Amino acid sequence: MNEYIDHTLLKPEASTEQIKTLCEEANKYNFKSVCVNAGHVSLCRELLKDSDTLVCTVVGFPLGATTSDTKAYETKEAISNGADEIDMVINIGALKEGLDDVVKEDIQKVVKAAEGKIVKVIFETCLLNEEEISRACELAIESGAHFIKTSTGFSSGGATKEAVTLMLKKAAGRALVKASGGIRSYEDASAFIEMGVKRLGTSSGVKIMAGEVSNESY
Repeated sequence: MNEYIDHTLLKPEASTEQIKTLCEEANKYNFKSVCVNAGHVSLCRELLKDSDTLVCTVVGFPLGATTSDTKAYETKEAISNGADEIDMVINIGALKEGLDDVVKEDIQKVVKAAEGKIVKVIFETCLLNEEEISRACELAIESGAHFIKTSTGFSSGGATKEAVTLMLKKAAGRALVKASGGIRSYEDASAFIEMGVKRLGTSSGVKIMAGEVSNESY
């Protein structure tokens, strides 16, 4: 279970001590990554320098409404500060308006700026219908994204089985799927992993691992 988890703390009020605790927990449980706002990347890189846990950060977060050049700059700076992975939010308004070229260019600029680092593209599925999710999948994959991701956790809803099922179907092995938002228990996490997701974004990683231990004891 631990290798699926991006151990996440993206609250704007997150303190240095909380980030340190996040990294300590990631070390203890050997989580795949910590996912933090860009201002904490350098600290996490230092704290995790002797760890296998990666440093992930967010770009254009949480609205996706900044310019493509701004997202590209954020990406370059984050990587220079030690980020291993980038989770970017698409231009949601452009997607809903049918401006596919705008959405695609937005993603492509981040992928290019990432210079081979893993890029996960956040759709915010709670704001999209099935057609829009399907289109977002194709645009992200065509643009070179490594993962497609459900949610920021900051909008009106998180990962759902319906959205994840659709994303897995549309990805068809061409990209991996990350479920994020509202995943708070071992049962939640297990259900998405069984569906086929390869990464989980959650602030409840420690609780999930405790549930795994509890379940294995029976």
